[in-house]
Amino acid sequence: MIANTRADNGGVSGIRIGSSCSDDPADASRELAAGLLPGDGGLSIVFASSRFAPDALAGSLRTAFGDTPLIGCTTAGEIGPGGYREGSLSGAHFAPGAIDFEIGLLEDLVHSDARSMAVFAHELRSRLQARLGGLDNERCFAFMLVDGLSSREESVARAFHDGLGGIPLTGGSAGDDLSFTDTRVIFGGRLVRNAAVLLVATSKHPFSLFKTQHFSPTETRLVVTAAIPEKRIVTEINGCPAAPEYARALGMDPAALSPHVFAAHPVVVRIGNADFVRSIQRVNPDGSLSFFCAIDRGIVFRMARGEDILANLDAALTDAARQVGEVELILGCDCILRLLECRACNMADTVGARMAASRVIGFNTFGEQYRGMHINQTFTGIAFGKLSAAS
Repeated sequence: MIANTRADNGGVSGIRIGSSCSDDPADASRELAAGLLPGDGGLSIVFASSRFAPDALAGSLRTAFGDTPLIGCTTAGEIGPGGYREGSLSGAHFAPGAIDFEIGLLEDLVHSDARSMAVFAHELRSRLQARLGGLDNERCFAFMLVDGLSSREESVARAFHDGLGGIPLTGGSAGDDLSFTDTRVIFGGRLVRNAAVLLVATSKHPFSLFKTQHFSPTETRLVVTAAIPEKRIVTEINGCPAAPEYARALGMDPAALSPHVFAAHPVVVRIGNADFVRSIQRVNPDGSLSFFCAIDRGIVFRMARGEDILANLDAALTDAARQVGEVELILGCDCILRLLECRACNMADTVGARMAASRVIGFNTFGEQYRGMHINQTFTGIAFGKLSAAS
């Protein structure tokens, strides 16, 4: 049984980070709360392994965190003070005064339209604005967590972005290792399916939103010629069955396709002037491919070329620190396929250590959100710097 907690780096701070590797939900919740909650109030964010039984974890979180506002989600892996972890709880706590915030839970995503989702986000913004007597978008941020099996992430991210009225947004999709059966968001003492959580906040801490990816397009083109968009399934590529054609482009046997292959060989789509990764989730029995992101007939993919994931991450974290000064916390959303790639290259410990050194608290996702876009195979985050004594 291991618990890790770290407060500030010797300066003025209202941010604490921690984790527990206990496999008992009551012990894990108690250990994490004991480290994160030196007093009443504030906001806690928790990332929970899907190995915990949901009902038992919900009760344990209610007992351990009491009336403290709490948001979070289940994961495909946790990121804590010790780097990459499995079967754990990790989390961060903002003490009263570290941020001013509003949080909300949007349920029944399947039956929510764009307008109602945008109104939900706008109402959180309006409540914060009314309480503070005004808002400066440059001093605000939004963080979303969404059911990673809802297939609604694109719609939710876009609607939240529209409703926030210029407040920058980032976040991630809840996971369940690679089971693809039960992903949930956490709100208070509840673990909820088919839902999204939104945090809208302002802070005196310096902060910066960022994203990074380590793939660029090649000249190999794959055209989606048949698809089931509402299910994110591609049935044909270049007029041929999807999985065999994708394997042909890689020069490999379709029987060898696996999550590790998909992690190393995603595809890229051009949107505007930027390239975005579209990651494959699995091969279906009929030879079609399920994706983590929206797809449609006529989309032109390019096979992607990978770069050094550690060097790419290091550059992103270094730049984030340049933006905010000494880092107190990075809320990080790291695609599960990035972790699979790290494991395949025997780099998971090294990459995890680099995250730990930058005080990353977060999770491995089934997708990431950034400024209204739902994306794949990226690392998105919010870096918070130390609050000076003068503040």
